Amino acid sequence: MRIIVDGMGGDNAPEAIVKGAVLAAAEIEETVAIIGPEKRLNELLTANNWHGSNIEVIDATEVISNHEAPAMAVRKKKDSTVVKALNMLKNGEADAFISGGSTGALLAGGLVTLGRIKGIRRPAIAAWFPKLNGKGTTLLLDCGANVEAKPEYIFQNGIMGAMYVRGVKGVDDPEVKLLNIGAEESKGDELHKEAYKLLSSGGINFGGNIEGRDVAVTDCDVVITDGFSGNIFLKSSEGAVLALMEQLKKKLSESLLAKAGAALAYGKLKELKKLFDYSDVGGAPILGLRGAVIKIHGNSEAIEVYYAILKAIPFVRNDVTGMIYEAVTKNADMFKNEKEDE
Repeated sequence: MRIIVDGMGGDNAPEAIVKGAVLAAAEIEETVAIIGPEKRLNELLTANNWHGSNIEVIDATEVISNHEAPAMAVRKKKDSTVVKALNMLKNGEADAFISGGSTGALLAGGLVTLGRIKGIRRPAIAAWFPKLNGKGTTLLLDCGANVEAKPEYIFQNGIMGAMYVRGVKGVDDPEVKLLNIGAEESKGDELHKEAYKLLSSGGINFGGNIEGRDVAVTDCDVVITDGFSGNIFLKSSEGAVLALMEQLKKKLSESLLAKAGAALAYGKLKELKKLFDYSDVGGAPILGLRGAVIKIHGNSEAIEVYYAILKAIPFVRNDVTGMIYEAVTKNADMFKNEKEDE
């Protein structure tokens, strides 16, 4: 297996990327290929005392920034890390691609270069959301790939999410719930009501609606919605947690008594922080493309890169892309009168 990592993707690239690749490569047999300016990457590998045989460097002279129009940049920058890596994935020269760079470029490049899995109307960005009851994480999608949706997009999000959780986590029959303004079947706008009907008749383990306040404590495996609602939910939750942690830190340092209490509760505070730590989730897969593409956070450090590489392995090994294709094909008759979106 050959996993390509974008050496220039993210705020802390290339230093954090190389460090994370070195950490992962030391533990696995698979090949890690770092793509970017060859000379600089080799210098960093030397600086990190890398002497193994399963890291290679692929030279790429261009980078697509977050400030560029994604579609235009993908067309023009043929020697960019994103375009070159996706072409290698398409041509069978690699098995997965991980990047902390422009999400728009990854989506545009993925659609143009790899294309969609046959039958999939729209790819979706999935993200792991922590369960505050200590029971791991829930997969949330779509997190922003499609701000305008149709019921069948949401239904297919359920299929893709279930197959990813099955392939990566090994859950035999993942439970899927629909993010909505109420738990009752009748709740929501027409989009979500129609999506509910499709999900109820599809071949997945659908558990009904779930309200936003319950996502953090649910026992279900996958929560699905449209990209507009999903992105707002995810970023609102992230903002609320950051604000809460900042206020907690402030209050615990206001006086000597508060500092003493914080010192006594240090172990529990560390456990609380761990609940919100996303460094070990392995990034956000872009599901629905004909290839394993994973987006990591733009400010990822070496540890996030390390885990993304490790989590990419079951994505490929268990052929999640093939699992999605088979599951969508089984439900193809539900959309036989619908024209597939271009």
